[in-house]
Amino acid sequence: MNVVASTFAWEPLTPRGVAAFARATTARLFLVQFIIALLAAASVAWFIFDSCFPTIWVAVRNLPATGEIRSARLNWPGDSPQLLAERRFLALAVDLDHSGRIHSFSDVQIEFGRETLRISSLLGYTECTYPRGYVIPFNRTDLEPLWGAWAMELLLISGVGLAVVFMLGWGLLATIYFLPVKALGFFTNRDLNLCQSWRLAGAALMPGMLLMASAILFYDFGFLDLISLGFIFAAHFVLGWFYLFLSLLFVPRLSTAPSGGNPFASRN
Repeated sequence: MNVVASTFAWEPLTPRGVAAFARATTARLFLVQFIIALLAAASVAWFIFDSCFPTIWVAVRNLPATGEIRSARLNWPGDSPQLLAERRFLALAVDLDHSGRIHSFSDVQIEFGRETLRISSLLGYTECTYPRGYVIPFNRTDLEPLWGAWAMELLLISGVGLAVVFMLGWGLLATIYFLPVKALGFFTNRDLNLCQSWRLAGAALMPGMLLMASAILFYDFGFLDLISLGFIFAAHFVLGWFYLFLSLLFVPRLSTAPSGGNPFASRN
C-alpha cells in the first residue's frame, strides 16, 4: 500500500495528520502538543470550577465558627455525622467515627473522621491520616476568607500544572513507544528513523487526550456517568495505540521515499 504522506503537520486528528508529524520539526510537535495540553487542562479546570468549587463553598459556609485539625486529630464542636454539602460529583461530610450513616448520591464522597480522611466512590474507599505537626483550620471563620482569596489562584495553578504534566507524560510515553514504532516501521519497510519514530509516537497520543477532555466536559454537563467516564479513560489509551499503528500506513515506504540526490541529474 503506497500512500503519499502529508508534508505539513498541523492536525493530529487523522492517521494521515499524525503521520505528518514524523517529518515535521520537534518544535512544531511541541507547539501542537502544548495547544492540546492547554485545551485538556482547561476542560479539567472548568470541571473543577463547575463541579467542585460550588460544593466546597457551601461546605465552608456550613462549618462551625471554631474547629481545627491539630496533632493529626480533628477537633470538631458540631454534630456528627453531618453532611456539609453535596452535588452530583462531590459530597463533603463529617463523621468522626466513620459510622457509614451518611449515604450521599454524589459520585465521590469525602468524609472527615476524627483521625482519618476517607474518600469513597464506586471503586470503594481509601483512608489517609491527617498530617502531623501542623495546625489546620477547620472552621468557617478562618476558611471562608482563605478560600475566597485563593480559590481562583489555585484553579490557575492547577490548570498550568496539568498542562505541564500532560506534556511530560507524552514525552515519557513517546520514549517508551518509539522503539516498537521503529521496529514496526522496519518490518513494514517504512522510511522512519529513530527521531521520526519518536515524533510519530508523540503525535499519536494527542487524539486520545482530546477524547478524554471532551468526555470530562460531557460528564460535567450530565451526558455521561462516572462508569462511562471510566471506560473512556481506558479507551483513550487504546485510541493512542490505534493511531500509532494506523498512522504507519501513511508513512512512505523506503522504495518510494524521495532520494537525497539531485532530482535533475540524468539517469543512464
